[in-house]
Amino acid sequence: MIGTSRAPGARDADRAPASRRGDLAELGIDPDDLPDGLVIADENGRVICFNAAAARITATPAAEALGGRLDQALPLEDLEGRRWWQLTDPYGGLAIRVRQPERNLLLPGGREVLVSARYVRDRPTGPVRHVVVCLRDTEARRRTERSHAELIATVAHELRSPLTSVKGFTATLLAKWERFTDDQKRLMLETVDADANRVTRLIAELLDISRIDSGRLEVRRQPVDIGAAVGRHIQAYVAAGQPADRFLLRLEHPLPALWADPDKIDQVLSNLLENAVRHGEGTVTIEITPSASPRDGEDADTSVTVGDEGPGIPEESMNRVFTRFWRGSKRGGTGLGLYIVKGIVEAHGGTITVGRARGGGAEFRFTLPVGTPAYLL
Repeated sequence: MIGTSRAPGARDADRAPASRRGDLAELGIDPDDLPDGLVIADENGRVICFNAAAARITATPAAEALGGRLDQALPLEDLEGRRWWQLTDPYGGLAIRVRQPERNLLLPGGREVLVSARYVRDRPTGPVRHVVVCLRDTEARRRTERSHAELIATVAHELRSPLTSVKGFTATLLAKWERFTDDQKRLMLETVDADANRVTRLIAELLDISRIDSGRLEVRRQPVDIGAAVGRHIQAYVAAGQPADRFLLRLEHPLPALWADPDKIDQVLSNLLENAVRHGEGTVTIEITPSASPRDGEDADTSVTVGDEGPGIPEESMNRVFTRFWRGSKRGGTGLGLYIVKGIVEAHGGTITVGRARGGGAEFRFTLPVGTPAYLL
């Protein structure tokens, strides 16, 4: 509790009920359980609370900070090298100030932290009784910023090529329409159509990522014949020129009734089969089976396994397969497909794993629960 972390002789401020003020001690919460750094100084600027997260972030033991001056326990500087406590002057500054908004500051050695502060007063313009400081490590935010920057760079790169092609072909056709034969015009228009589809798919991927990250991916459940869905994808590949004997579909009957979003399940199958065809070798084997160990009192789940006979995925990379931008060696694309696949499967309440197939290649296995019709949700 806060009281156990205070320096001897520190005086408590007048307190309101815990339900209104949220006093940690009265609520039974130990400051060391808080995820952020918490530092509290009394009216004399002496540290009376220095939790475990603050000790970790500042690399200062709590025993050294407790009882010491706030500006010594937290020797913060702004990004221009000025001492932050001298600039803000919490005890002698404006009597109407109640807080300092979160900002980036520097600890000794140049380590960057996010700092916000609250000035606790007994009355609106009274003296400061406590200064409450919250500390956060910037590493998580920096990882997020790097991820966003990488996403923007990837999108810009992926959009540039098809848009350049679309612009070039349409400009050429408009300027020199009469000079081309019908076959040439058809070829250029087919290329424009394919590149437009590529842009559309990329935009759809970005929308899916946004919904997955925010937890807003909607699943509209309907009866799904998963075997027929796989069969349609195989037929499309054969029609596009793939040999029919490259695909082996194994169906174990009877399969449980599956309620899922047919469009999103098609998206999962399309991505996994495309990976197997494009990056794998040999026969692409798709197995659809009931779950081997259904939960007590419930129907079996449906499991779908897609494997190939290619080089597979290195063991050290398997834990990164479903992360953003993972492409593996010599893999093209945005690196977003498997991240979206995982989000779709989990939105259905299912799971997906990756391993090594019996033929030596990559093997993806996703399991979907029976599900509930949308009108019963």
